[in-house]
Amino acid sequence: MLLSLTIARRRRRARHVRPATAVLALSAVLFTGCGVSTQQEIELGADYSRQVNAQLPIVNDPEIVRYINVLGDSIARVADDRNLDWRFFIVDSPEVNAFAIPGGFVYVNRGLVERTTQMNQLAGVLGHEIGHVVRRHSIKQMQTGQRLNAGMILGCILTPICTNGGDAAVGIAGQGIMASFSRGDEAESDQAGIDYVVRAGIDPRGIPEMFRILIKERNERPSGGLDAWFRTHPMEEDRVRATEATIATFNTAMLNRLTRDTPRYQDFKKRLASLPAAAAQAR
Repeated sequence: MLLSLTIARRRRRARHVRPATAVLALSAVLFTGCGVSTQQEIELGADYSRQVNAQLPIVNDPEIVRYINVLGDSIARVADDRNLDWRFFIVDSPEVNAFAIPGGFVYVNRGLVERTTQMNQLAGVLGHEIGHVVRRHSIKQMQTGQRLNAGMILGCILTPICTNGGDAAVGIAGQGIMASFSRGDEAESDQAGIDYVVRAGIDPRGIPEMFRILIKERNERPSGGLDAWFRTHPMEEDRVRATEATIATFNTAMLNRLTRDTPRYQDFKKRLASLPAAAAQAR
């Protein structure tokens, strides 16, 4: 299992990443102007996910892995009918960030989980990232030639592997270059996330709540480790207000019947907090 690799082995393997066959195949597809099929997207995502898991410290505690996948699956199964094999991972980093890889691979940094206060806030983040995959934002960027590069498919991500340079950056993000989603894509994923969590029986008010938690911290502690999040998730008050306006169209009584938090989520947070402190990654 991918998550069973130790951090030390990941770092050693990062120096010996071989070119992914799916990336080469996708390059040929893009060069000829053909569309990217779901199967090609899945194969490409699987190749990149293997590289990410080899190069980033992934939390491999079985209970934590089980919980994040159960929560993520509860949202993904109502979001997409392509029968993707969704996988959800927690990156053992104190920085706040989240990203998704085409094909159904979603990553959330430990630092982001630690800043949540209840389950629907993390669910909103997962719903947003699932939205990027379902709407194929990364694939569409590549197909339309926006900063065309076969290594740019890592959607919604900016981690040290993309900024340090060197072999690891080449292996993961095409010589350190990566896609940033447009404001339109970010707004579309916000709205998709609202839809998905509601359909999963989860209160969507956690989405603007999470945004406001991070904005408040940024304003109070400008050097508090939120740089990665705000570089890859442009965040203004009008974007927060847009999610709040959408949620305001729902019946309040219906919203109040949806799940905001559970004891199991708080147990999940406690178990994550009990692990050795995550080390800040070198930039």
